[in-house]
Amino acid sequence: MTLLNLLASRSSRMKASEIRELLKLLDQPDIISFAGGIPDPSLFPAEAIADAYQAVLGGKEAGAALQYQVSEGFLPLRKWLAAYMGKLGVRCDEGNIFITSGSQQALDYLGKLFLSPGDTALVTWPTYLGALQAFNAYEPRYDRLNTAGGNMTPEAYRAAAAANGGKVKFAYLVPDFANPTGNTLDTKQREAVLDLAGEIDIAVIEDAAYRALRYDGEGEPPILALDCARSGGIDHARTLYCGSFSKILSPGMRVGWVCAPRHVVEKLVLMKQASDLHSPSINQMVMHRVAETIFDAQVEKLIDAYRKRRDALLSALEADMPAGISWSRPDGGMFVWLTLPEGTDATELLARSIKEARVAFVPGNAFYADGTGRNTLRMSFTLADDRAVSEGVPRLAKLLRG
Repeated sequence: MTLLNLLASRSSRMKASEIRELLKLLDQPDIISFAGGIPDPSLFPAEAIADAYQAVLGGKEAGAALQYQVSEGFLPLRKWLAAYMGKLGVRCDEGNIFITSGSQQALDYLGKLFLSPGDTALVTWPTYLGALQAFNAYEPRYDRLNTAGGNMTPEAYRAAAAANGGKVKFAYLVPDFANPTGNTLDTKQREAVLDLAGEIDIAVIEDAAYRALRYDGEGEPPILALDCARSGGIDHARTLYCGSFSKILSPGMRVGWVCAPRHVVEKLVLMKQASDLHSPSINQMVMHRVAETIFDAQVEKLIDAYRKRRDALLSALEADMPAGISWSRPDGGMFVWLTLPEGTDATELLARSIKEARVAFVPGNAFYADGTGRNTLRMSFTLADDRAVSEGVPRLAKLLRG
């Protein structure tokens, strides 16, 4: 007996994450992996987190920590996040903050909130694979969001969406150290996204998962901050800011947030009530204790470590890669994006690389909504120690030389 013939049509758009599958390779000790875009567990503030759990469970908060929580999230954590957003130029309060089980849940909820089957989502080419997975369940069409400028007018976007039987609903992007390219939008490009969104009358989903990890240069204002300045305040803005503690404090605790107008937060709360009721109370309470005591120090610790690893990877690429290959030079984040000669298939290269060189990376076509970009690949440097760089890059370069 099989139930597959009873599945909803949306299930056909659900595909395994190439990245999650590649993470299984980390269990093979002889594999040098540049694949998983994950933080280094040796840098987690494990002691501070353990102390916070002990303090919560050993004190007056124990009952609340083990009890149901309001769907909006733990109030002191939301207040801390509102103050954090204020430092980024976004004036808001706890009513504008919604706690999620990681920012991935935020993307899922926002896809569910905005997308009807046949609607259009504007995404960069390439874009974050997890966003495509989150949105795919709601059966959208994708169109290219060209942040460097292009010939697609608002009218052309609307017409293409209407021809598919829907409307353009939002633009999704990672403006700081993007996954997968590592690229960052300057203020002019961020303003241009807001201009386009205003002309089409759509939302902007700002995925800020890597924002704190800047190694060089001055930070750009969040798109939400620019939007608030234009619109007169967050409750009049069209930008929805998705943040996460995963890259700084702990991905395993699954605590993220959305900063948005109240009328959007109210809808997200209803979704949370119908989904998992609330994110784990104890994790939110512990995250609040840890964030208010060591967040800034932890950011500095990570910046110092990851900057060195990024520099080592870039130096190795410069020294070893053959002619005809180019790569991004990110000012922060976790990723370097390689473009191989036309005709090279990174998926085929990966199979050879694992078999012959024992080196893993993520083929770039996984990040394109239309499956193109086969001559690109993503390398993550956050777990790349000295051996990984000194041995892995020359092995990969040797394969590319043929």
